[in-house]
Amino acid sequence: ERCYLLHVPAGGLPAGPASLVISLHGLAERPQYHAAITGWSNIADAEGFIVVYPQGTGTPLRWNSSLAPEAGGVDDVQFMRDLAAEVERLVPIGRQRVYVNGLSNGGAMAHRLACEAADLIAAAGTVAAPVGELPGGCTPSRPVPIMAFHGTADRVVEYQGASMPGPFWLQRLGLTRSYFYLSAPQWTADWAARNGCASDPEPIPPSGDISGVRYP
Repeated sequence: ERCYLLHVPAGGLPAGPASLVISLHGLAERPQYHAAITGWSNIADAEGFIVVYPQGTGTPLRWNSSLAPEAGGVDDVQFMRDLAAEVERLVPIGRQRVYVNGLSNGGAMAHRLACEAADLIAAAGTVAAPVGELPGGCTPSRPVPIMAFHGTADRVVEYQGASMPGPFWLQRLGLTRSYFYLSAPQWTADWAARNGCASDPEPIPPSGDISGVRYP
C-alpha cells in the first residue's frame, strides 16, 4: 500500500483536462513537509493545475532512484504510473501534461522517470539531485525537457559529483556502502545529447549570484 497528498486548486478545476505536477520529497522527508517548503500548492491555486505529493518507502522514507543498492526492489517507476492513473480517476487530467519534479533523492527519482517513463512524463525538473548511472542505462523513448538547479557550494550533493564511501550521516542511516553520482555539468550534458540538443551550451544571463546555461 502507498499513500500521497493530492492538491486541487482552491478556485476549482479549469475547464477541460488539467495539468498534473508530481512533486517528490527528499530523503527522510514526508509529503507534508515537502509541500510546505516548495510552495507548489500556492502556484497550483494561482495557475489552475493539480499537484500530487507521493510518499516514498522504507525507513527513512526514500525513492528507488538506483543511487544505492539499499534502495531495495521497490518499483517506484510503476508506482508513478499507477499514481497518475488513480489521480485521473479522481479528477480530469491531461495525460500529455504530466510533469515531475523532485528535491535531492526525489530529484534523482525524477531523472529516473524521465529515462524510463518518457511516455508518461512531459518534462522533469530537479533540485540538488544526486544523479547516478541507472543499471539499464538511460534510454528515453522520446526527448524529454529537463530543468536542473544545483548549488555550487552544496556540501551534501556536491556540484562536481562524488565517488567515495558513503558519508557518515548516510552510513548512520544504514543506506549505503558506496556513494556515486555524476557531476551536475556531466549529467545535464548527457541529457542534452540524448535530446539532440547542441553540444555547446549557451549562458543564461546571471541574476545576482544565480547563473546558468541552456542547451538549445
